[in-house]
Amino acid sequence: MPIKIPDGLPAGDLLAQENIFIMPQQRAAQQDIRPLRIAILNLMPTKQTTETQILRLLANTPLQVEVTLLRTGSYQSQNISQDYLDSFYRTFDEVKDEHFDGLVITGAPVENLDFQDVHYWDELVRLMDWADHNVFSSLYICWAAQAGLYHFYGVEKHPLPKKMFGIFPHVVLDRSHKLLRGFDEQFMAPHSRHTTILVSDAAKIRDLDILATSQEAGLYLAASRDGRRVFVTGHSEYDAKTLELEYRRDKAAGKPIEIPKNYYPNDDDTLQPMITWRAHGALLFSNWLNYFVYQETPYDLSAIPAQHAKE
Repeated sequence: MPIKIPDGLPAGDLLAQENIFIMPQQRAAQQDIRPLRIAILNLMPTKQTTETQILRLLANTPLQVEVTLLRTGSYQSQNISQDYLDSFYRTFDEVKDEHFDGLVITGAPVENLDFQDVHYWDELVRLMDWADHNVFSSLYICWAAQAGLYHFYGVEKHPLPKKMFGIFPHVVLDRSHKLLRGFDEQFMAPHSRHTTILVSDAAKIRDLDILATSQEAGLYLAASRDGRRVFVTGHSEYDAKTLELEYRRDKAAGKPIEIPKNYYPNDDDTLQPMITWRAHGALLFSNWLNYFVYQETPYDLSAIPAQHAKE
């Protein structure tokens, strides 16, 4: 089934080349069906790359999805033209009176800053609180997961002695949970971060289900008991070459960077990376869309119930 995106969005051409069903807005308007309304707050400087990664996973289901791309209004990205943002993105203030079935908030390269020192922190807090009333289920990725856990539950992030960088094995802790349906008992997922959330800290929160962890990478997946907030500390959306591009960029800049773990065969960076996380990444997004959005959200989005109070 198709994913509906703005006409002319460059990601559409790339996804079409992968035989992913993209529906133009004009054609979608002629169908007598309500698609799922999914907003994506894209906090990454590489806007187009991140768009394509998230859209690819959202399109991998039999559900029709209408996407609204969001950006911060309080901070202007330096890596994308204003014309591009004006053409394809909306700000929070422009959608705050609307309702959505789902919301995805991406990671951001600001994890070494205190949350309050991030330029758009106040705006993000307003958006997260707004989502509890206007969005049925929200998916927080990497730094956004850390931000959400801190804002809603007071869980602190902790600096790591070195960057958590590579592909790490994870174990499923609750095989009966709908987010993990179809998962193997052990699965691989990428991480690329300088800070972490301690499993022991998250486990103290009564409202959180700890669903998947890694012996080396720590907490990977947690969700509120009602499924309205889902937190993923890794990057299951990453492309095959994302870690390689980060690695070679930092290496060329003379930054302290190690070869990403479990990525190149025999840790030989002259060889092609091994892709070991794609199936589980697609399944995670598919399960979220199906079980926590499509099967739960009210047809009338204005009837979305308010989320429970913060702990």
